Amino acid sequence: MTASKTAVITGANRGIGLELARQFAGQGYSVFGVCRESSDELNAIATSVIDGIDVTSETDVRTLVSKLKDTTIDLLINNAGLIQDEKLGSIDFDSIRTQMEINAYAPLRIAEALVSQIPEGGKIANITSRMGSIADNDSGGRYGYRASKAALNAFGKSLAMDLKPRGIAVAQLHPGYVQTRMVNFGGLISPDEAARGLVAIIDGLNLENTGSFWHSNGEELPW
Repeated sequence: MTASKTAVITGANRGIGLELARQFAGQGYSVFGVCRESSDELNAIATSVIDGIDVTSETDVRTLVSKLKDTTIDLLINNAGLIQDEKLGSIDFDSIRTQMEINAYAPLRIAEALVSQIPEGGKIANITSRMGSIADNDSGGRYGYRASKAALNAFGKSLAMDLKPRGIAVAQLHPGYVQTRMVNFGGLISPDEAARGLVAIIDGLNLENTGSFWHSNGEELPW
């Protein structure tokens, strides 16, 4: 019997992370759901839940690595994220700093910590945002969120180039404006629809298209 593939998903307890966990579990993956606090839904889906993990904490990331030390990771999804709003004239730089830590530095920290366990043919998917596109910014605002996602895009592109010789592909993925708690459920598409689009792109990710920036509808986005 062929061993199932393994997916490690951060921020897996709700929203898009939970739907990605559900859909990859449905594909037969062993899903390791990583979060600060689990949920009944994640407990019912995941092969294993690793909770109590703050992705910005070096100590917690070391704990995560320890708990995954014997695990081959076929797919790493950096999904944990935070959106806050800053307006010119009243910018909260602590807010920007926090978003950079969660949205940009944490995915790079986790990728570096776990990459030795990702084999040739493995994949890393960074859940980013169209708001991280500099070319697509025609409305301003959201200084911290835009900057942190632009930084994540830059990190992801460098990871793609550095890991290509090792046979590991990397994608930057925008789920769309999704109806989750993160946006007070004011989105345009459901988590299920967004996740299905993301799963299709991840399934098609390879060394030929590594490093690209996609919308969940399949559109390639400008940097």
